[in-house]
Amino acid sequence: MKYRPRIYYSESQKALMWERWRKGDSLQQIAQLFDRNHSSIQRILAETGGIQPRPRCRSRLALTLAEREEISRGLVSGHSIRSIATLLRRAPSTISREIHRNGGQLDYRASHAEQASWERAKRPKTCKLAENPNLAHLVASKLKLQWSPEQIAGWLKQAYSGNEDYQVSHETIYRTLFIQARGALKKELLTQDIR
Repeated sequence: MKYRPRIYYSESQKALMWERWRKGDSLQQIAQLFDRNHSSIQRILAETGGIQPRPRCRSRLALTLAEREEISRGLVSGHSIRSIATLLRRAPSTISREIHRNGGQLDYRASHAEQASWERAKRPKTCKLAENPNLAHLVASKLKLQWSPEQIAGWLKQAYSGNEDYQVSHETIYRTLFIQARGALKKELLTQDIR
């Protein structure tokens, strides 16, 4: 098999992938457009659960990079949180949360805070069933017993009430089933052994 270096698809290439996926093309058909193996297309589609993400945009209420720069300069100058908030016409609690969330008064850096904010706001998040193989195994075993996603979600909520890692919504289960039907999840999730 010929080795090909990994490529990073542009936004326009990803848009074409999603358009062809919506029309019902197979992973192999989409991959042929880019002269790649279907696994590289599968990776892109599986990252967001097989559903095209909306274009990212910042909420009008979120702090901007310029505001974060002002916060950073204010902290270095020794200004209080209230005076920085007044300058930016923001609530002191907003400025306080921003500072504490991003390193505190001594370590706050505007560029790091901006990047962290952008990462925290990323949607959709990685599918919980793809991140947690034990949870995926539990869900798969209940599905094989003909349980509905609603029943599974309710059972998990009761059986693992103190463990957030084992809580999953029925929507997440439905989304995963949709992806499996389209063949975009790894075969490990489909062929897990039931213990």
